[in-house]
Amino acid sequence: MSTTTSTVMAGGAVPPAAPTAPRGQVTQLRVLHSEWIKMRSLRSTFYTLIAAVVALVGLGALFSAFTASHWAGMNPHERADFEPGMTSLRGFFLAQLAVGVLGVLMISGEYATGMIRASLSAVPGRLPVLWAKAGLYAAVTWVLMTAGALVAFLIGQATMSSKHIGTSLGDPGVLRQVMGVGLYLTVVGLLGVAIGALIRNTAGGIATVFGLLLVVPVLAEALPTSWSNHVNQWLPSNAGQSLIALHREAHTLAPWTGFAVFCLYAALALAAAAVLLKRRDA
Repeated sequence: MSTTTSTVMAGGAVPPAAPTAPRGQVTQLRVLHSEWIKMRSLRSTFYTLIAAVVALVGLGALFSAFTASHWAGMNPHERADFEPGMTSLRGFFLAQLAVGVLGVLMISGEYATGMIRASLSAVPGRLPVLWAKAGLYAAVTWVLMTAGALVAFLIGQATMSSKHIGTSLGDPGVLRQVMGVGLYLTVVGLLGVAIGALIRNTAGGIATVFGLLLVVPVLAEALPTSWSNHVNQWLPSNAGQSLIALHREAHTLAPWTGFAVFCLYAALALAAAAVLLKRRDA
């Protein structure tokens, strides 16, 4: 025993305990930072988002170039239905698949590897993990897809300007079209995250996203006309894409009304995912 320790004990005093570092409090900001580290560390995230941007810009440029080269041979009916803005943005149809798939993988991938147990152990409240994943993915998707839509639009209009069939952002409804692509794809991503949290299986989640966005609208077309006219406008993808359409067709929702309906689908799916995340074991 050292002299110092002996002196303290002889005096009857209890040696002070060594100071301990306070445990870091779990906050939404810290959970968000953790999810950002995981997101940017995965190669699949980078490649999938790049694929979505390439599809959006590349297909838009391809459709625009094809239209410009074949404009002289188009019949009057095709020219009447032509929308220069939609032509340059048509790549969103394929981009939505990449965005939806990555949304599912954002959470189903952790269930597949078992990493979700570590995440939920570090965040006992669980819900901050879901909000962080959804919020972070929505922000990244909106920035990239809006930028991609703007680039696709500018390239497409530059290509079609040689035939004097282009448009500009200042024309009525065109800016809504371009910004609407970014907003639509953002909600697609949120829907993918919610479905991934609900199903917890990558294959099942991807199949569900594809079914909602692609298969269900096709099946609805097989309904009697009196039914399909009322049903189609309320389907998730049809409602959301009304924001991108320049002209409102019969039996379709108004642009912002349809987008609000699409957002409601995503919100309900996220709410259901939150309830099940609290109730089910990891």
